[in-house]
Amino acid sequence: MAAAQPSVLRPTAMWLLVQGVLLASCLRAAAFPRGCYPSEEEGLKTFRCSNARLTEVPKDIPNDTNKLYLDSNRIPFLPRDAFRDLPLLLELDLSHNAIAAVESGAFRGLADHLRSLDLSSNRLVSLSKDVLSNVKAKVNLSNNPWLCDCRLQELIRAVDLAAGSSTGIVCGSASQEEHVGKAFLQVIADTDFCNVYKKTTDIAMLVTMFGWFAMVISYLVYYVRQNQEDARRHLEYLKSLPSKQRHSEESSTISTVV
Repeated sequence: MAAAQPSVLRPTAMWLLVQGVLLASCLRAAAFPRGCYPSEEEGLKTFRCSNARLTEVPKDIPNDTNKLYLDSNRIPFLPRDAFRDLPLLLELDLSHNAIAAVESGAFRGLADHLRSLDLSSNRLVSLSKDVLSNVKAKVNLSNNPWLCDCRLQELIRAVDLAAGSSTGIVCGSASQEEHVGKAFLQVIADTDFCNVYKKTTDIAMLVTMFGWFAMVISYLVYYVRQNQEDARRHLEYLKSLPSKQRHSEESSTISTVV
């Protein structure tokens, strides 16, 4: 009876081990946002949160994730250090969200290894080049309602656009109505927005300087005329005085002037 005891314990131990593994898996899955799940694609660890109705970037993304899909959600804003704890991330898909603003430093920590960044089909109107200045990935910025101006021109020059995405960067608004609806790269082939902005700034500066100069000249003219009028009145007053008193007043006036 005692000899059979190890064989009885062995299945029980195996069953407890399986239960432990299943429990750990369940607990780990419960920690993920609803609609998100990990997988492995082409040997890369992937975390998918597509169509999960997210309104912010999840906090509990596994830090060994290589590919992160946050597409087709309701995320409106990317805060600073949103992906700070993902040192192995290679691909980041944020397409088809409601992103209208990206804080500087949102992609901090991803610069050296990120290969693909998809920001297409969002609500981006304007974006500082500093947000993506250190990102070396291929970036997709298409299908956003861009304001075509110097800021967008600087951004386009600072990033490496994903192949085939440049034609999808279209002017949603612009200072000149004729540019609206046109591909941005087509527009800047004939228009240098930054040069136009510089000329406008220079003209405004010149107008301001001229205004100050005119004001100073006007004040000086007023000051001289006012002194001339006071001097004329004082001379008339001196002429009306008796001779001795007039000489005394004139001497006093001369000494005051000197």
